[in-house]
Amino acid sequence: RRLQMIKQVVACLAEWVVWAEWVVWATWGCNSLDCLGAETELFARKACLSLLSCLPPGPAKHCGAFFIYDAGMQFFSRLQHAWQHQASLLCVGLDPDTAQFPGTLKERARHDPLGAIEAFCLGIMEATAPYCAAFKPQIAYFASQRAESVLEKLAVAARDRYPHHIWLLDAKRGDIGSTAEHYAREAYDRYQADAVTVSPYMGTDSLAPYLQYKDRGIFVLCRTSNSGGDDFQMLPADHHPLYVEVATQAAQRWNQYQQIGLVVGATYPREIEIVRQVAPDLPLLIPGIGAQGGDLIATVRAGRNESGGMLINSSRAILYASPQENWQEAAATIAQQTGQAIQNALANR
Repeated sequence: RRLQMIKQVVACLAEWVVWAEWVVWATWGCNSLDCLGAETELFARKACLSLLSCLPPGPAKHCGAFFIYDAGMQFFSRLQHAWQHQASLLCVGLDPDTAQFPGTLKERARHDPLGAIEAFCLGIMEATAPYCAAFKPQIAYFASQRAESVLEKLAVAARDRYPHHIWLLDAKRGDIGSTAEHYAREAYDRYQADAVTVSPYMGTDSLAPYLQYKDRGIFVLCRTSNSGGDDFQMLPADHHPLYVEVATQAAQRWNQYQQIGLVVGATYPREIEIVRQVAPDLPLLIPGIGAQGGDLIATVRAGRNESGGMLINSSRAILYASPQENWQEAAATIAQQTGQAIQNALANR
Protein backbone atom coordinates (compact mmCIF):
# COMPACT_ATOMS: atom_id res chain seq x y z
CA ARG A 1 0.00 0.00 0.00
CA ARG A 2 2.84 2.38 0.86
CA LEU A 3 4.60 1.58 -2.44
CA GLN A 4 1.40 2.26 -4.37
CA MET A 5 1.00 5.60 -2.59
CA ILE A 6 4.59 6.55 -3.48
CA LYS A 7 3.96 5.65 -7.13
CA GLN A 8 0.83 7.82 -7.18
CA VAL A 9 2.71 10.79 -5.72
CA VAL A 10 5.58 10.38 -8.20
CA ALA A 11 3.15 10.18 -11.13
CA CYS A 12 1.31 13.24 -9.87
CA LEU A 13 4.51 15.24 -9.48
CA ALA A 14 5.71 14.15 -12.93
CA GLU A 15 2.50 15.45 -14.47
CA TRP A 16 2.91 18.72 -12.60
CA VAL A 17 6.48 19.13 -13.91
CA VAL A 18 5.15 18.90 -17.49
CA TRP A 19 2.58 21.61 -16.81
CA ALA A 20 5.08 23.76 -14.92
CA GLU A 21 7.67 23.59 -17.74
CA TRP A 22 5.04 24.77 -20.21
CA VAL A 23 4.01 27.64 -17.93
CA VAL A 24 7.62 28.76 -17.39
CA TRP A 25 8.20 28.75 -21.13
CA ALA A 26 4.94 30.57 -21.89
CA THR A 27 5.38 33.23 -19.19
CA TRP A 28 9.11 33.93 -19.64
CA GLY A 29 9.59 37.63 -19.02
CA CYS A 30 6.21 38.12 -17.32
CA ASN A 31 6.36 40.04 -14.05
CA SER A 32 2.67 39.70 -13.25
CA LEU A 33 -0.46 37.86 -14.35
CA ASP A 34 -1.49 40.92 -16.35
CA CYS A 35 0.67 39.83 -19.27
CA LEU A 36 -0.76 36.30 -19.39
CA GLY A 37 -3.24 35.40 -22.07
CA ALA A 38 -6.38 33.47 -21.12
CA GLU A 39 -4.96 30.21 -22.48
CA THR A 40 -1.67 30.63 -20.58
CA GLU A 41 -3.53 31.44 -17.38
CA LEU A 42 -5.64 28.30 -17.82
CA PHE A 43 -2.50 26.17 -18.25
CA ALA A 44 -0.95 27.79 -15.19
CA ARG A 45 -4.03 27.01 -13.13
CA LYS A 46 -3.93 23.40 -14.32
CA ALA A 47 -0.28 23.19 -13.25
CA CYS A 48 -1.32 24.40 -9.80
CA LEU A 49 -4.22 21.94 -9.68
CA SER A 50 -1.93 19.12 -10.71
CA LEU A 51 0.47 19.91 -7.89
CA LEU A 52 -2.25 20.43 -5.30
CA SER A 53 -3.88 17.12 -6.20
CA CYS A 54 -0.86 15.52 -4.55
CA LEU A 55 -1.75 17.17 -1.26
CA PRO A 56 -4.38 16.06 1.27
CA PRO A 57 -7.76 17.85 1.22
CA GLY A 58 -8.15 20.90 3.40
CA PRO A 59 -9.20 24.53 3.29
CA ALA A 60 -9.14 26.62 0.14
CA LYS A 61 -5.75 26.39 -1.53
CA HIS A 62 -3.83 29.15 -3.26
CA CYS A 63 -1.02 28.92 -5.79
CA GLY A 64 0.61 32.29 -6.28
CA ALA A 65 -2.03 34.62 -7.68
CA PHE A 66 -4.37 31.74 -8.52
CA PHE A 67 -7.25 30.65 -6.33
CA ILE A 68 -7.74 26.91 -6.68
CA TYR A 69 -11.23 25.51 -6.20
CA ASP A 70 -11.26 23.09 -3.29
CA ALA A 71 -14.25 20.81 -2.80
CA GLY A 72 -13.43 20.67 0.93
CA MET A 73 -14.21 24.37 1.37
CA GLN A 74 -17.53 25.00 3.13
CA PHE A 75 -20.23 26.71 1.09
CA PHE A 76 -20.53 29.84 3.23
CA SER A 77 -16.73 30.26 3.08
CA ARG A 78 -16.76 29.85 -0.70
CA LEU A 79 -19.59 32.38 -1.00
CA GLN A 80 -17.74 34.87 1.19
CA HIS A 81 -14.66 34.41 -0.98
CA ALA A 82 -16.70 35.10 -4.13
CA TRP A 83 -18.19 38.28 -2.69
CA GLN A 84 -14.85 39.58 -1.47
CA HIS A 85 -12.67 38.62 -4.42
CA GLN A 86 -15.12 39.81 -7.05
CA ALA A 87 -16.27 42.86 -5.05
CA SER A 88 -19.73 42.09 -6.40
CA LEU A 89 -23.10 40.72 -5.32
CA LEU A 90 -24.30 40.20 -8.89
CA CYS A 91 -25.39 36.78 -10.11
CA VAL A 92 -25.73 36.28 -13.87
CA GLY A 93 -28.46 33.85 -14.90
CA LEU A 94 -27.77 31.51 -17.82
CA ASP A 95 -31.12 30.96 -19.54
CA PRO A 96 -30.20 30.19 -23.17
CA ASP A 97 -33.16 30.64 -25.50
CA THR A 98 -32.03 30.11 -29.10
CA ALA A 99 -34.98 32.15 -30.38
CA GLN A 100 -33.44 35.21 -28.73
CA PHE A 101 -29.85 34.54 -29.74
CA PRO A 102 -28.05 37.29 -31.65
CA GLY A 103 -27.32 37.19 -35.39
CA THR A 104 -24.94 34.44 -36.39
CA LEU A 105 -25.61 32.35 -33.28
CA LYS A 106 -29.32 32.23 -34.08
CA GLU A 107 -28.45 31.01 -37.57
CA ARG A 108 -26.01 28.45 -36.15
CA ALA A 109 -28.69 27.18 -33.77
CA ARG A 110 -30.76 25.96 -36.71
CA HIS A 111 -28.25 23.27 -37.67
CA ASP A 112 -26.07 23.05 -34.52
CA PRO A 113 -28.20 24.02 -31.51
CA LEU A 114 -25.87 22.49 -28.91
CA GLY A 115 -22.85 24.24 -30.34
CA ALA A 116 -24.73 27.55 -30.43
CA ILE A 117 -25.92 27.18 -26.82
CA GLU A 118 -22.41 26.37 -25.63
CA ALA A 119 -20.85 29.28 -27.54
CA PHE A 120 -23.48 31.69 -26.24
CA CYS A 121 -23.15 30.67 -22.58
CA LEU A 122 -19.35 30.63 -22.68
CA GLY A 123 -19.43 34.05 -24.32
CA ILE A 124 -21.72 35.44 -21.63
CA MET A 125 -19.57 33.97 -18.87
CA GLU A 126 -16.41 35.44 -20.39
CA ALA A 127 -18.00 38.86 -20.86
CA THR A 128 -19.59 39.16 -17.42
CA ALA A 129 -17.12 37.33 -15.16
CA PRO A 130 -15.26 40.51 -14.11
CA TYR A 131 -18.50 42.04 -12.81
CA CYS A 132 -20.30 39.20 -11.03
CA ALA A 133 -19.81 36.75 -8.17
CA ALA A 134 -21.94 33.88 -9.48
CA PHE A 135 -23.40 32.17 -12.52
CA LYS A 136 -26.85 30.57 -12.29
CA PRO A 137 -27.77 28.13 -15.08
CA GLN A 138 -31.49 27.33 -15.21
CA ILE A 139 -31.66 23.60 -15.86
CA ALA A 140 -34.96 23.66 -17.80
CA TYR A 141 -33.43 25.71 -20.62
CA PHE A 142 -30.83 23.01 -21.13
CA ALA A 143 -33.05 19.95 -20.59
CA SER A 144 -35.78 21.16 -22.97
CA GLN A 145 -33.22 21.53 -25.76
CA ARG A 146 -31.42 18.23 -25.02
CA ALA A 147 -28.42 20.29 -23.97
CA GLU A 148 -27.55 18.58 -20.68
CA SER A 149 -24.15 17.70 -22.13
CA VAL A 150 -23.55 21.41 -22.71
CA LEU A 151 -24.41 22.14 -19.08
CA GLU A 152 -21.82 19.56 -18.03
CA LYS A 153 -19.19 21.30 -20.17
CA LEU A 154 -20.12 24.67 -18.71
CA ALA A 155 -19.70 23.27 -15.21
CA VAL A 156 -16.16 22.18 -16.06
CA ALA A 157 -15.45 25.58 -17.61
CA ALA A 158 -16.72 27.31 -14.48
CA ARG A 159 -14.35 25.27 -12.33
CA ASP A 160 -11.33 25.71 -14.61
CA ARG A 161 -11.74 29.33 -15.67
CA TYR A 162 -13.74 31.00 -12.91
CA PRO A 163 -12.84 29.35 -9.58
CA HIS A 164 -13.63 32.57 -7.70
CA HIS A 165 -17.28 32.40 -8.78
CA ILE A 166 -20.23 30.47 -7.37
CA TRP A 167 -21.80 27.93 -9.75
CA LEU A 168 -25.48 27.83 -8.72
CA LEU A 169 -27.86 25.38 -10.36
CA ASP A 170 -31.40 26.70 -10.58
CA ALA A 171 -33.49 23.51 -10.53
CA LYS A 172 -36.17 24.14 -7.87
CA ARG A 173 -36.41 20.42 -7.10
CA GLY A 174 -38.94 19.37 -4.47
CA ASP A 175 -39.19 15.60 -4.19
CA ILE A 176 -38.31 13.25 -1.30
CA GLY A 177 -36.59 9.94 -0.63
CA SER A 178 -34.54 8.17 -3.27
CA THR A 179 -35.79 10.51 -5.99
CA ALA A 180 -34.47 13.51 -4.08
CA GLU A 181 -31.19 11.65 -3.56
CA HIS A 182 -30.81 11.34 -7.32
CA TYR A 183 -31.67 15.01 -7.81
CA ALA A 184 -28.96 15.90 -5.29
CA ARG A 185 -26.44 13.70 -7.13
CA GLU A 186 -27.46 15.33 -10.41
CA ALA A 187 -26.88 18.82 -9.03
CA TYR A 188 -23.71 18.28 -7.02
CA ASP A 189 -21.97 15.44 -8.84
CA ARG A 190 -23.05 15.65 -12.47
CA TYR A 191 -23.31 19.44 -12.72
CA GLN A 192 -20.74 20.23 -9.99
CA ALA A 193 -22.98 22.86 -8.40
CA ASP A 194 -21.81 24.83 -5.39
CA ALA A 195 -25.49 25.29 -4.57
CA VAL A 196 -28.92 24.39 -5.90
CA THR A 197 -32.42 25.83 -5.55
CA VAL A 198 -34.92 23.55 -3.79
CA SER A 199 -38.63 23.75 -2.97
CA PRO A 200 -39.50 23.03 0.69
CA TYR A 201 -43.18 22.23 0.07
CA MET A 202 -42.73 18.61 1.20
CA GLY A 203 -40.95 19.69 4.34
CA THR A 204 -37.60 18.65 5.78
CA ASP A 205 -37.70 15.38 3.82
CA SER A 206 -37.30 17.35 0.59
CA LEU A 207 -34.06 18.92 1.87
CA ALA A 208 -32.54 15.94 3.66
CA PRO A 209 -30.55 14.43 0.74
CA TYR A 210 -29.02 17.81 -0.11
CA LEU A 211 -28.03 18.41 3.51
CA GLN A 212 -25.84 15.31 3.30
CA TYR A 213 -23.48 17.28 1.04
CA LYS A 214 -22.11 19.35 3.91
CA ASP A 215 -19.81 21.46 1.73
CA ARG A 216 -22.57 22.49 -0.72
CA GLY A 217 -25.33 25.06 -0.51
CA ILE A 218 -29.12 24.95 -0.76
CA PHE A 219 -31.23 27.98 -1.63
CA VAL A 220 -34.75 27.29 -0.38
CA LEU A 221 -37.72 28.92 -2.11
CA CYS A 222 -39.20 31.36 0.39
CA ARG A 223 -40.92 34.46 -1.03
CA THR A 224 -40.67 34.18 -4.78
CA SER A 225 -40.81 37.06 -7.26
CA ASN A 226 -43.99 35.95 -9.10
CA SER A 227 -47.35 37.41 -8.14
CA GLY A 228 -48.90 33.93 -8.00
CA GLY A 229 -46.67 33.16 -5.03
CA ASP A 230 -49.35 34.89 -2.91
CA ASP A 231 -51.59 31.86 -3.38
CA PHE A 232 -49.67 29.93 -0.73
CA GLN A 233 -46.75 31.97 0.55
CA MET A 234 -48.98 34.60 2.19
CA LEU A 235 -51.30 32.11 3.93
CA PRO A 236 -51.22 32.45 7.73
CA ALA A 237 -49.13 29.91 9.63
CA ASP A 238 -48.72 30.31 13.39
CA HIS A 239 -49.61 34.04 13.35
CA HIS A 240 -47.40 34.92 10.40
CA PRO A 241 -47.36 34.21 6.65
CA LEU A 242 -46.12 30.84 5.45
CA TYR A 243 -42.99 32.33 3.84
CA VAL A 244 -41.93 33.64 7.27
CA GLU A 245 -42.28 30.13 8.67
CA VAL A 246 -40.03 28.83 5.87
CA ALA A 247 -37.42 31.48 6.75
CA THR A 248 -37.68 30.58 10.43
CA GLN A 249 -37.21 26.85 9.79
CA ALA A 250 -34.29 27.59 7.48
CA ALA A 251 -32.50 29.74 10.05
CA GLN A 252 -33.24 27.70 13.17
CA ARG A 253 -33.56 24.09 12.02
CA TRP A 254 -31.92 23.36 8.67
CA ASN A 255 -28.70 25.39 8.80
CA GLN A 256 -26.59 23.20 11.05
CA TYR A 257 -23.66 23.14 8.60
CA GLN A 258 -23.96 26.66 7.21
CA GLN A 259 -25.50 25.46 3.96
CA ILE A 260 -28.85 27.22 3.72
CA GLY A 261 -29.85 30.32 1.82
CA LEU A 262 -33.28 31.67 0.86
CA VAL A 263 -34.83 32.73 -2.44
CA VAL A 264 -36.65 36.04 -2.01
CA GLY A 265 -37.89 38.13 -4.94
CA ALA A 266 -36.82 41.72 -5.57
CA THR A 267 -40.43 42.49 -6.46
CA TYR A 268 -41.27 42.34 -2.73
CA PRO A 269 -38.72 44.49 -0.83
CA ARG A 270 -40.91 44.69 2.29
CA GLU A 271 -40.92 40.89 2.51
CA ILE A 272 -37.15 40.84 1.97
CA GLU A 273 -36.83 43.09 5.02
CA ILE A 274 -38.99 40.73 7.10
CA VAL A 275 -37.01 37.68 5.96
CA ARG A 276 -33.76 39.46 6.85
CA GLN A 277 -35.09 40.11 10.35
CA VAL A 278 -36.00 36.45 10.79
CA ALA A 279 -32.81 35.11 9.19
CA PRO A 280 -30.14 37.80 9.68
CA ASP A 281 -27.19 35.62 8.69
CA LEU A 282 -28.54 33.57 5.79
CA PRO A 283 -27.50 34.48 2.23
CA LEU A 284 -30.37 35.53 -0.01
CA LEU A 285 -30.71 34.70 -3.69
CA ILE A 286 -32.75 37.56 -5.10
CA PRO A 287 -34.26 37.30 -8.59
CA GLY A 288 -36.59 39.87 -10.06
CA ILE A 289 -34.46 42.87 -10.98
CA GLY A 290 -33.86 43.76 -14.61
CA ALA A 291 -36.62 42.43 -16.87
CA GLN A 292 -38.98 41.72 -13.94
CA GLY A 293 -38.74 45.30 -12.73
CA GLY A 294 -37.75 44.84 -9.09
CA ASP A 295 -36.60 47.91 -7.16
CA LEU A 296 -32.83 47.49 -6.84
CA ILE A 297 -32.21 50.20 -4.24
CA ALA A 298 -35.06 49.02 -2.00
CA THR A 299 -33.89 45.42 -2.44
CA VAL A 300 -30.33 46.17 -1.35
CA ARG A 301 -31.44 48.22 1.64
CA ALA A 302 -33.80 45.47 2.78
CA GLY A 303 -31.57 42.47 2.17
CA ARG A 304 -28.06 43.56 3.09
CA ASN A 305 -26.20 42.38 6.17
CA GLU A 306 -22.65 42.87 7.41
CA SER A 307 -21.11 40.58 4.79
CA GLY A 308 -23.29 41.74 1.92
CA GLY A 309 -25.55 38.76 2.29
CA MET A 310 -27.06 38.60 -1.20
CA LEU A 311 -26.71 37.23 -4.69
CA ILE A 312 -28.82 39.55 -6.81
CA ASN A 313 -29.68 37.81 -10.05
CA SER A 314 -30.20 39.29 -13.49
CA SER A 315 -30.75 37.10 -16.53
CA ARG A 316 -32.58 38.41 -19.59
CA ALA A 317 -31.50 42.04 -19.21
CA ILE A 318 -27.86 40.91 -19.48
CA LEU A 319 -28.17 37.90 -21.79
CA TYR A 320 -30.14 39.65 -24.49
CA ALA A 321 -28.79 43.17 -24.14
CA SER A 322 -28.18 43.28 -27.88
CA PRO A 323 -29.40 41.22 -30.87
CA GLN A 324 -26.37 42.33 -32.87
CA GLU A 325 -22.83 40.99 -33.11
CA ASN A 326 -21.79 43.20 -30.20
CA TRP A 327 -23.82 40.99 -27.81
CA GLN A 328 -20.85 40.20 -25.59
CA GLU A 329 -19.87 43.85 -25.22
CA ALA A 330 -23.50 44.77 -24.53
CA ALA A 331 -23.83 42.03 -21.90
CA ALA A 332 -20.61 43.17 -20.25
CA THR A 333 -21.85 46.75 -20.16
CA ILE A 334 -25.18 45.87 -18.53
CA ALA A 335 -23.46 43.55 -16.03
CA GLN A 336 -20.97 46.27 -15.12
CA GLN A 337 -23.73 48.86 -14.75
CA THR A 338 -25.87 46.53 -12.64
CA GLY A 339 -22.95 45.56 -10.42
CA GLN A 340 -22.05 49.21 -9.94
CA ALA A 341 -25.65 50.11 -9.14
CA ILE A 342 -25.64 47.43 -6.42
CA GLN A 343 -22.40 48.81 -4.97
CA ASN A 344 -23.82 52.35 -5.03
CA ALA A 345 -26.92 51.17 -3.18
CA LEU A 346 -24.72 49.46 -0.59
CA ALA A 347 -22.74 52.66 -0.09
CA ASN A 348 -25.90 54.73 0.50
CA ARG A 349 -27.16 53.44 3.82
